[in-house]
Amino acid sequence: MGKITGEGGPEVDQGTPVQEVMKRDEKSQEKAPKVMQEQVQSTSAKATRAFSTSARPRQEAMVGSEDSGVESSGSGHIFDLPALPLPANMHLKYRYAPIVKQVTNLLMRDGKLSVAQRNMAMILNHLRTASPPTLNPDRPLIPGSPPASHLPLNPILYLTLAIDSVAPLLRIRAQKGMAGGGASLQVPVPLSLRQRRRQAVMWILDAASKKPARGSGRGQFAQRVAEEVVGIVEGRSGVWDRRGGIHKLAVSARANLNVRGRR
Repeated sequence: MGKITGEGGPEVDQGTPVQEVMKRDEKSQEKAPKVMQEQVQSTSAKATRAFSTSARPRQEAMVGSEDSGVESSGSGHIFDLPALPLPANMHLKYRYAPIVKQVTNLLMRDGKLSVAQRNMAMILNHLRTASPPTLNPDRPLIPGSPPASHLPLNPILYLTLAIDSVAPLLRIRAQKGMAGGGASLQVPVPLSLRQRRRQAVMWILDAASKKPARGSGRGQFAQRVAEEVVGIVEGRSGVWDRRGGIHKLAVSARANLNVRGRR
């Protein structure tokens, strides 16, 4: 019953000697090498299986060979297991760059992550295949940026450079009661890196949505977003004006930080 159900695995020790097969077939003896013909004639039926079809010797030769050059770890694995805990970039959910994941989440609408990932892939592909941008000295990028000719070679760096260059450093918060009588004052508040990038991406998406469509298809919005990113690097996007307006307003409102609320 065990042989029928396959319990215990295959019987790899079973096999038919080549000599016995050749003795049954005369034509195979004529075409066999002379060495095997001589062994068939000199050996008897009880001879050892020099040329066996058993799978066990081949399996041992493949796994336990000392000439293979691979040292076993002793735990049943050829290579050592990875050290725990795993790094953050080894997790399946965090295999993308942080900026790519954040922009993808901001692109998503109605919970359709696959559509947002497709648009993100189209944006990166457009940045990769576009011609090198022409930088504007009046609107410089962040310090340490690579030359313009190197940007299409790394579209993720291209996207990160554009977002970080127009990301605002501050935001304006209306603090109630600081001027007395329930009147509010505008107070500048610093932003973290993720908050700065989120505000910049929202400006880019807003500017791309206001651009006129030049055709039809599901890749039109991704193309407009990519063109807006290229426009930011070249210094001809309106996002630069929004960033400059926020910074001017924050500089003028910095005196309100020393004002205490009145009752």
